[in-house]
Amino acid sequence: MRVLIDTTYAMRAPHSGTAVYLDRLCEALAERDDVEVVTVANGRRGPPAGGGLGSLRNVAADVRWTSRELSRRAQEEGADVIHHPLPAHSYGSSLAQVITIHDLAFERLPDGFAGSFRAYARVAHRTAGRAADAVIAVSETTAAEARSRWGLSGDRIVVAPHGPGQRLARYPGSSAPAYFLYVGDAEPRKDLPTLLTGYGRYRRDAGARALDLVLAGALSGSDGGAPGVRTEPTPSPEQLARLYAGAAALVHASRYEGFGLTPLEAMSLGVPVVAARSPGVVEVCADAARYFVPGDAAGLAAALVELGSGPRLRTELSGRGRRRATRFSWSLSAQRHLDAYSLALRS
Repeated sequence: MRVLIDTTYAMRAPHSGTAVYLDRLCEALAERDDVEVVTVANGRRGPPAGGGLGSLRNVAADVRWTSRELSRRAQEEGADVIHHPLPAHSYGSSLAQVITIHDLAFERLPDGFAGSFRAYARVAHRTAGRAADAVIAVSETTAAEARSRWGLSGDRIVVAPHGPGQRLARYPGSSAPAYFLYVGDAEPRKDLPTLLTGYGRYRRDAGARALDLVLAGALSGSDGGAPGVRTEPTPSPEQLARLYAGAAALVHASRYEGFGLTPLEAMSLGVPVVAARSPGVVEVCADAARYFVPGDAAGLAAALVELGSGPRLRTELSGRGRRRATRFSWSLSAQRHLDAYSLALRS
């Protein structure tokens, strides 16, 4: 089987979860002898424009690439299947097509997205889902929402959970961690306001014993100038691995996730997880995280007090997390993708 995978999004957003997914999936598929993978990307696609005429130009470029160029490239490469790692469809191709649905955040949290994007995605993504020969959902949570909100048939959906994030070096954890760690961007659904407010309350309650908060990722201007908060913009994998090793816990305040890639990444390294209770994260972490209600800054502060002053709890969550993380692997994810590709070819 020969599969063409569109990696355009990873090229324009190299630090995103989707980029990690594509990198690790292609790596895992390359280790198999029952599939050949060809990756292609639209090198002329402009960066995100943040709305307006620039965004319209990008949408037009995406449509041209997906409907014309991608189809042509797939034909030239002798592909059997086209895999769109985000909802899209090459209407000019007769080949089997598969999409990946990571989440339906724009449906669940519409206020966190521009109105123009919501309007476009509600039509384009749903249409791509219905046109696909097979759909990959990254979790049971996402699969259930694709069925209920988009009316997709369950027999066309294959659930393929991610493996544990990036390939990061493992460093010995510190016996006296100096900070809490956030890894991600400033997308509205990640809820940095609750994170920063909760941390401020924790710092007030913990007094001189308070640990710092490190924000790691594409977070320019997101620290609010708050005491004890510092940023590590877009850390390299080496830097990120060292940040994990020195953290008392990963703090994940996101109001909604389709999977929970960053908590899984942390658990695989033995880092305790404090997370807002959303279905996708609970599906991944189970009892291996200390949860709080999404948007509840006081609840987050209480969790940080517990983790900051309780080495016993940190040790317990670390062990649970490591054990939980062993249930996920990129090799298993690759096998599930092969199942989806085969399903598409049979359709």
